[in-house]
Amino acid sequence: MRGRCLLLVGIAGWGLSCGGEEAAPTKAREVAPPPAAEAAPPADLDTGIVLALAQFVTEGGKPIPGPARLEFLQLRDGAWRMTALEDPDSVVFHKAMVFEGPSGEGLLTFAGSAPGTGDPGHLKFWTPGDDGLSAEVLWANHWGGKVSRMRDGEVADLFGDGRDSIALATHDQGVVATLRPVADGFEVSELDRQPDTFVHEIEVGDLDGDGIPEVYATPSEPNRLDGSVQRGEVVRYVPATGEGRVVVADLGDRHAKEILVEDLDGDGRDELYVAVEGHMGADKRLEDPVEIRRYDADTPADAGRVVAILRDRLTRFLTAGDVDGDGRKEVVAAAFSSGLWLLRPGSDPDAKWKATLIDRNSAGFEHAALLTDLDEDGVDELYVASDKHKEVRRYTWQGGKPVREVIYERPDDRPIFTWNLMPVPSSLIPGS
Repeated sequence: MRGRCLLLVGIAGWGLSCGGEEAAPTKAREVAPPPAAEAAPPADLDTGIVLALAQFVTEGGKPIPGPARLEFLQLRDGAWRMTALEDPDSVVFHKAMVFEGPSGEGLLTFAGSAPGTGDPGHLKFWTPGDDGLSAEVLWANHWGGKVSRMRDGEVADLFGDGRDSIALATHDQGVVATLRPVADGFEVSELDRQPDTFVHEIEVGDLDGDGIPEVYATPSEPNRLDGSVQRGEVVRYVPATGEGRVVVADLGDRHAKEILVEDLDGDGRDELYVAVEGHMGADKRLEDPVEIRRYDADTPADAGRVVAILRDRLTRFLTAGDVDGDGRKEVVAAAFSSGLWLLRPGSDPDAKWKATLIDRNSAGFEHAALLTDLDEDGVDELYVASDKHKEVRRYTWQGGKPVREVIYERPDDRPIFTWNLMPVPSSLIPGS
């Protein structure tokens, strides 16, 4: 099933079009000027950023969910240009990412329904054509709870057949599933289902070094926004061998919405890093701050080692990359209200990481962040959606210090949540 005309919106106004309406360019506004010795940035980039959003419109004085929205930012002629796509089938895009499907390269979108509607969550595959991007539904389902959300996903050769499959997380019925390409489409397999359970994050990696990818997920009790107890854990599945749920991080009366699987110590094996969320007391004061815990393949589930502590109650983005070109990876933690933190692992994997504040004046409920090398100079840049400030920002390390520039400013006060940022080639950007 293919959709044809969907809303494509530019920041100058709302419009219905198959080809899209490009917004006026936003000049990059530097907050701190770069050192004079640095080379001038390129005027054009072949790769941009796609933001997955939920937006709200006001009806009768109350905000209600609007259509799910993607925003594309790309540097053209020295200015960051934004185009957008909206899907009335869903109220939120939780993630968009590049995927090589049977019909070529396109975008996967993980989307969800509004509470109480009984509408399904959608996994769609968008491919370019003469009329812009059009969508094929790969999987749509309602699992019988209050909402159905395709919450997160990753792509990897999960079955050792030389083809990329999709691992995804859902809520609110705790479904973890895989989509494996077959001759006539995709074979959907549920790895797990837990009633009244939110699964926020999927990561794929190889902690034991056997060459077989493992899938990691973060099931927890339904969300509580007051900072009170919300229990959860991190679990593992191995689709290629049929191994079912194994608890690898027992978080007790705490939980995590963000995990990172990455080889940070350079030993050729991945590690699992878990951002354990904080607790608020009855007086609304922070009692237990965010902890970043490390797990190796042989770490007992109740013995994760704390490598960093952040004085915040939420940290929902960890992103790894090399910000200074020294060949060693750093981690950026985007905390709820305390700002952006650069975390540098040391030579001792059990030692605490060095934590440096990048920007105190950056915040958001999700606080989506991404380290990636769009300009292909061998050093990663940091892209961040500071929803509190209605801005998308880019950070580069110059002279050993982060330099911030605003690459997009929202033109109105419409409430939005940016759930994810991912790189996207110009071939998949409307109007590029």
